[in-house]
Amino acid sequence: MAALSWIAELLQFDRSGDDFCIREPRRGGTERLFGGLIAAQSLGAAGATVDDGKLPQSLHAYFVRGGRYDADVEFHVDRIRDGRAFATRHVTASQGGKVILEMIASFHHPEPGLEWSPDAPPKLEFDAAAPKHNVLDFGDKFDLRTMPSDDSEFAISPFWIRAQSEIEDDALIRACTLTFMSDLGPVPSALPPTVPLRSDLGFAASLDHSVWFHRPFLPHGWHRYELQSANHNDSRGLARGSLYDAAGALIASVSQEALWRIPT
Repeated sequence: MAALSWIAELLQFDRSGDDFCIREPRRGGTERLFGGLIAAQSLGAAGATVDDGKLPQSLHAYFVRGGRYDADVEFHVDRIRDGRAFATRHVTASQGGKVILEMIASFHHPEPGLEWSPDAPPKLEFDAAAPKHNVLDFGDKFDLRTMPSDDSEFAISPFWIRAQSEIEDDALIRACTLTFMSDLGPVPSALPPTVPLRSDLGFAASLDHSVWFHRPFLPHGWHRYELQSANHNDSRGLARGSLYDAAGALIASVSQEALWRIPT
C-alpha cells in the first residue's frame, strides 16, 4: 500500500456516524493551531458525508477561538441539505468542549455551462520571483517563490506556490490542500498598504475565511497567489485573493478578515 501524503495523513479521522475526531493534530506542539489546518480538516469531515459525485464548491469559516496542538479536535457535521445538484454541510470543530471553528460548506455536482474568467496578467512573473524558505505555519510543505525583497517570516503576496510532494488524485483531498494553502498569505495582506510589515508590529489572528473552488486544482503544479487589502477599520483588515495556475486560469477565490491589534 502506498504511503499517504502529508495532507491525507492530516485527514485521518476516527469516525462515529457524523462525528469525527483528530487525535492530537501534532504531538509536542504548543503554539496556536494553524487556521488553514483546522479549516482543511473541517472541509474533509464535511466531504466525508457527501456523495462521491459532488465536489467542494465553497466554504465559509469563522475562527471562534484559538486551538492547540496538544489536544484532540472533534468535528460534528450537520447535514443541512442533500439535493440533486448541491449538498450543504455545517461543521463545528471543538477542543475540550469549546468551539474553535464554525464552517458552512457547499458541494456541487459538476454540470455543463458557460466557461469564463477575467484575464489577469501576473503581478509577479515566475522568472522574477526568488525561492523562499522558513515560512511560518507549515511553509515547509510547499515550494515558494516570492518577491526578492521579501525577507519576512511570512509569505507576502504576490507569490508562487506548489506542494513539495505528490498529493493523491482525489478531488476532496486536493480541495483540502488548497484550503490549507490558502491561509498562508491573507493575514499580512490584510494590513493597509501604507503599513510596513514587522514581526513586532502587533497581535494578529484570522477571524473568518472563505474559499470558492472554481476549477480543478493540481497541487504539484506552480500557482500564483495574489492578495490585496480591501479595507481596514476597528482593528480588522479584509484581504481578497485569487489563485491562478501557471496558464493563468482562475482556480479559486479567497477572502479573509484578520484581526490586527497594533499599539498606537
